[in-house]
Amino acid sequence: MRTSCAVVGILCVALEARAQVLITPTPELPSPAAPAAAPAARAPEPTVFRAGIDIVALNVVVTDPQQRFVRGLEARDFAVYEDGIQQEVAFFAATQVPLDLALLLDTSASMHDKMDTMQQAAEGFLASLRPGDRASVVDIKDGVRIAYPMGDDVAAAHAAVRATVARGGTALYNGLYLALKEMMKQRKASAGEVRRQAVAVLSDGEDTASLVGYEDVMELAKQAGIAIYTITLKSPYTISQAGAGGRRYFSEAEFAMKALAQETGARAFFPTEIGQLAGVYDSIADELANQYALGYASKNPRRDGAFRRVVVCVADRPDVRARTRSGYLAPRAPSTY
Repeated sequence: MRTSCAVVGILCVALEARAQVLITPTPELPSPAAPAAAPAARAPEPTVFRAGIDIVALNVVVTDPQQRFVRGLEARDFAVYEDGIQQEVAFFAATQVPLDLALLLDTSASMHDKMDTMQQAAEGFLASLRPGDRASVVDIKDGVRIAYPMGDDVAAAHAAVRATVARGGTALYNGLYLALKEMMKQRKASAGEVRRQAVAVLSDGEDTASLVGYEDVMELAKQAGIAIYTITLKSPYTISQAGAGGRRYFSEAEFAMKALAQETGARAFFPTEIGQLAGVYDSIADELANQYALGYASKNPRRDGAFRRVVVCVADRPDVRARTRSGYLAPRAPSTY
């Protein structure tokens, strides 16, 4: 019923306070390679907002109790609440909004014996992109290298994945922070074009080399509104401890990856062997292809930089679940001094 949906929205409150974000310089990246031959299928026409209105963009996944995607919904089927106040949906699309995907690969020394399988799975993921979609490949070791900047040359992205080599440590948070910053910069420069954005990050262990921390990445993720799909390969030690019958093994990396995915409306995966990667990437690709894109202009006029809690539900369908990011950071008015 619509009443139950409204109750969910009314109970929603903004609980988070902003933390100071550690800002690090972002290196200038080379321009994307020129696209190869034009794709056989036509890319969708971009949707553009040019009125100077701040649109809150949401990517929404709707599933039934059996975790199957619910298709065929329309704008009138959704109810969107911000801090308990219902909002009016100003933009809606089911499939035609193009995707920008950042593929982050942990290529530290511990991945040496897993590289072939990881590269094959990552290439399979890239192959799922549709006309109009773009991708970037980020190589994470002790430092972070943009192996292929955001572009639509799929062949170049495949080559960038195949060229990765395992060595060094893991600057995972640095890689996430840089990828989010670059995608925010691209969105700002897109002249109002509406594109979905997502990050898929693969790692097999704890961060060992980053200058930024988990709190910095989480704060930026809330600001960016970009879905972060996390894939954490569990080590044999973690698996054995979890099944030993004693106290459950606690992993800081596992907690961080779960939290980042949950806050951004994505999913966290914890495969126990490298051979499961292809299935994980297939699941993410399937989900990205079954998202609804919603947008609204907030009824809250304050530009205070506060975190605003967002709830989306499907009216008159209490049996289904709508998943999206937990909220967003409101714009902040320019300083007067």
